[in-house]
Amino acid sequence: MHILTQYSHRILSTSHHHISPGPLILKRYIGIPPAFLLDDYTPRYHLISSVDASKKRSLAYAHLRECNLCPRKCGVNRYETTGMCLIGAETAKVNVIAPHRGEEPCIQGFHGSGSVFFSGCNLRCVFCQNHDIAHQRKGFDLTPEELAEWYIKLQQIGNVHNINLVTPEHVVPQVVLSILAARDMGLRIPIIYNTSSFDSLDSLKLLDGLVDIYLPDFKVWRNETSKRLLKADNYTATAMESIKEMHRQVGDLSFTSDGIAKKGVLLRHLVMPGKEDEGREIMRWLAENVSRDLYVHIMEQYHPDAHVGKKRRVTRRVRLGDEEGAAAKEEVRYSDINRAIRDDELSTVKDAAVQAGLWRFCEVYEQNMVYSCMEMDTQVILIGKNHIESYSRASSRISSDMLVRDA
Repeated sequence: MHILTQYSHRILSTSHHHISPGPLILKRYIGIPPAFLLDDYTPRYHLISSVDASKKRSLAYAHLRECNLCPRKCGVNRYETTGMCLIGAETAKVNVIAPHRGEEPCIQGFHGSGSVFFSGCNLRCVFCQNHDIAHQRKGFDLTPEELAEWYIKLQQIGNVHNINLVTPEHVVPQVVLSILAARDMGLRIPIIYNTSSFDSLDSLKLLDGLVDIYLPDFKVWRNETSKRLLKADNYTATAMESIKEMHRQVGDLSFTSDGIAKKGVLLRHLVMPGKEDEGREIMRWLAENVSRDLYVHIMEQYHPDAHVGKKRRVTRRVRLGDEEGAAAKEEVRYSDINRAIRDDELSTVKDAAVQAGLWRFCEVYEQNMVYSCMEMDTQVILIGKNHIESYSRASSRISSDMLVRDA
């Protein structure tokens, strides 16, 4: 049986084992400012006319014939060849489809975020925390119609709060076609565009009216840093332009009374070793140029990954007993970021955000919580994640056997 088909059977089989409400102590304290509280919400893709939907379909096909939808501007006809992303026109390559409980609490909610992890990426971050997916082309080739069917399965069987499109910058035309197809199939939950911010304005305008929540990263500030660590010369200017356009489309993050985000921008910044000054500049720019009401998640989970910490190749001959040569053999790549961040680096960025006038933060902290797990009947102690600014509640990680993934 195809692994993607197996997934629906696994969800169906586990859906009978709901979390028991008895032993689970889960109180919610809603403190959402009225300006960001929604009585109800209709996804934006249900509000566009059939004429506009038809125009978007035509534009999506046209962009695939001369692809300039990311700042790489390869200009290739993806029906005939591929650009840097190595993805063609007829399908998108998908690595994982699953209800995901590793996102911000207001995104994952009670039932998880319906995450679709696309293989490939238009960046080449040397520290990529998801490099096994982003740097490789493993996965399943799905047409826009097949993608749409999976959105419906996530909604109806997974009971997720949203469809979370992760690293979709290089497959925007296929994403647009899939959202429009899913709308006709009965999709009714918000769409999240989870991006590195290395998007073109043409790409974002094609998405306008289809995306409810933008979840952009703002990674680094200096061009020399982006060139060295992201392998992109123009990342910072592109990210600034992209984030402003995202905010123009959907505004600041808003919630329904259950504390689940429905519309707006949630911006992430991963604090990196020795780059706290860049984080400070990013926070200042966001407050001055986007919105002081911007919802920001300053993340601290950086760890050396991908190419960081790997032994450097020694191109010159190393003679036995040569101390300089022996030292060269012990060098590792990107040694300046080959460590976890320090508390003072994290505090510097957080303090800079507050000083800039930002005030809506997604704070996550560890706390022991009691759960009755879906996959077992006994109570266990897990590490919970609580959301502070908008509401407090507990969440647990998804069971690994719920993942649809290419081995």
